[in-house]
Amino acid sequence: MSVVVAPSPLLAVPGAVAGFPDSPDAAVAWHYGDPFGEQRAAAQRVAIVDRSHRFVLTITGKERLSWLHTITSQHVAALADGRSAENLDLDLNGRVLHHFVQTELAETVWIDTEAERGPELLAFLQKMVFWADAKPAAAEYAVLSLLGPGATDLTGALGIPELPAVLAAVPLPGGGFLRRMPWPTADSYDLVIPREHLGDWWTKLTGAGATPAGMWAFEALRVAALRPRIGLDTDERTIPHEARWIGGADEYGAVHLNKGCYRGQETVARVHNLGKPPRQLLLLHLDGSADARPAPGEDVTAGGRTVGRLGTVIDHYEFGPIALALIKRAVPADAALTAGPTAAAIDPDSVPADDAPQAGRLAVDRLRGR
Repeated sequence: MSVVVAPSPLLAVPGAVAGFPDSPDAAVAWHYGDPFGEQRAAAQRVAIVDRSHRFVLTITGKERLSWLHTITSQHVAALADGRSAENLDLDLNGRVLHHFVQTELAETVWIDTEAERGPELLAFLQKMVFWADAKPAAAEYAVLSLLGPGATDLTGALGIPELPAVLAAVPLPGGGFLRRMPWPTADSYDLVIPREHLGDWWTKLTGAGATPAGMWAFEALRVAALRPRIGLDTDERTIPHEARWIGGADEYGAVHLNKGCYRGQETVARVHNLGKPPRQLLLLHLDGSADARPAPGEDVTAGGRTVGRLGTVIDHYEFGPIALALIKRAVPADAALTAGPTAAAIDPDSVPADDAPQAGRLAVDRLRGR
């Protein structure tokens, strides 16, 4: 489905440089003239990022949570008021179709997702309602993100007494809400606000000290944090285990392993209990002396053999050129790789430690007397 996203009115902000025409971020600012300075501000002080190209929808009705629980990967039947979660829509084979963030607030489920996938997700939800008391609908709301520890100094400008905890959300004066996310930095906050108030909030928060930062800054910090973006770091074969969307010790996954009865559940349970995903999302360091950067979707090769798929490619203010890639599990961490035309190396700290046998495999071995 081809979706045309209207340019953000904030592209009129002095210094704003729009995203590349064919990129998913073409409708918002890529940077404001100082890309690395903007990244430093987001990591060390506080920056504001225009993410108003996100697609926002709402679900109302008394059965909104129990109904959504039955068709998605996350345990949301009892999601409390003022709480958020990441969630997935999977196909019958457990492959990821949609990734979204949801927030329960004031008897409404708020969902935001990628612009080009939003209409398709909304159509799917509307089709799946049947007799449930749940009403999915598009919403004229927009997303701004505040990144950095200096967000604690903006409570006055935000009109709230204190910032919310991770995955919690609080209402904002004038409509909408502020939620805290666990990525791309430890201090990440999303404002989901009426689209008509987008410019007002931008002016208020930049006036209070937030540095304007483009999507380049957001994406660089996201990649460094090993957080995938659907459509860039995933393909039509991606299952949640490959993209680090399974809930783990940090509890912030998009798949809950103690629930059932949703499309794709069999694959999720089988791989978790008995197998290993065929690929894993890793951080690559790219040769900075190369004349050109590789593009998302290009092959990653080792010794002339394709071993993976390249995802987001970005220049980071500290690490230089880096990328996410789905790499075959058998590839050693010290393998010499080529990403498109560029030499690449796996960041060893990004390789997950998953040598422990799965519970299901141990149970099978016990039954066989091993």
